[in-house]
Amino acid sequence: MRFGLFGSAAARRGSGEFDSAEGFRDFIEYNVEAEALGFHGTFVVEHHFTGFGQVSATLNLLTWLGARTKTLRLGTAVMVLPWHNPVLLAEQAATLDLLSGGRLDFGIGSGYRYNEFTGFDVGMDEVREKFEESIEVILRAWTSEERFSHKGKHWTFNDVIVEPPPFRKPHPVVWMGAGSDRSIREVAHRGFNLLLGQYASPTDVAHNISVFREAVEARGEVWDPMRVGVTRAFFVSESEQEREEALDRRLANRLRQLKLATTPDGVVLGGPDRASGDPIEINLKSAIYGTPDEIIGKLGDLQRAGAGYLLMNGGGSGGGERGRRSLRRFAREVMPAFTEGLRAQAAD
Repeated sequence: MRFGLFGSAAARRGSGEFDSAEGFRDFIEYNVEAEALGFHGTFVVEHHFTGFGQVSATLNLLTWLGARTKTLRLGTAVMVLPWHNPVLLAEQAATLDLLSGGRLDFGIGSGYRYNEFTGFDVGMDEVREKFEESIEVILRAWTSEERFSHKGKHWTFNDVIVEPPPFRKPHPVVWMGAGSDRSIREVAHRGFNLLLGQYASPTDVAHNISVFREAVEARGEVWDPMRVGVTRAFFVSESEQEREEALDRRLANRLRQLKLATTPDGVVLGGPDRASGDPIEINLKSAIYGTPDEIIGKLGDLQRAGAGYLLMNGGGSGGGERGRRSLRRFAREVMPAFTEGLRAQAAD
């Protein structure tokens, strides 16, 4: 197995009584240390108008992180394409890929939080069309050696050539978030990699990976489990009380995020693993919290489900030094149980 990170920083708003950049700086240092501890990459969210300071300018933050690291892959999870001018986004992403030596993992999606679409005044009924048109323009912008024009329903570009070109050819690795069988097969059909969310049960993870693998192999491609990023919340706790407190923090965070995805008529958007079911039960089933041995057991279940690339979200730790201790213990007491095989293969 291979391990990366998934998550967000937080920049608090206030009256000057505290440093609003503190959360971002802590996030950068956390990722810098993760690279030294052997983590392969990081995926950073894009969210807007939360009131609690989640990352909004994802590529900006990753560019800063890219300058502070050497090998850590820099992922977006996910850039919500319907909100962005696709040519400007292609330029910004290519710049990061070029400066980082091809380390960009370009994760994309359609979005799900109702409050964000309302804030941008983007109708959710036009999301699909805008997503399709946007990815078409972005891929053409990255791969075209000649000027081109585009006249679509949502964007028009006249005689453009996108600069700079990305480092990776033909273009950066594209990851796409999906949850239903139909959308997972669509990711495979496009030739993209798959991002799975953090709330699905191990049984659902196994099903989703199976659907993706079948679709990939149907295209005549060799299966690589590293093409699926499975997000999981983790916390290496020092005591049962600390574990329970971390679970409570994660549940409270989930509930406030669900409010942002709820429409005025009470419908919660975001797919079955996120929007439905008992939040407490989902929290307990999906969070990988506990002692190193308990965490190894839960990760073993995911490994048997076919997971190869685990993206660990340490948000439940509460951050700060407590989060850093959890990260270190995970790297030193959990990861070796799953990564020694990879090291042996690399040495051969």
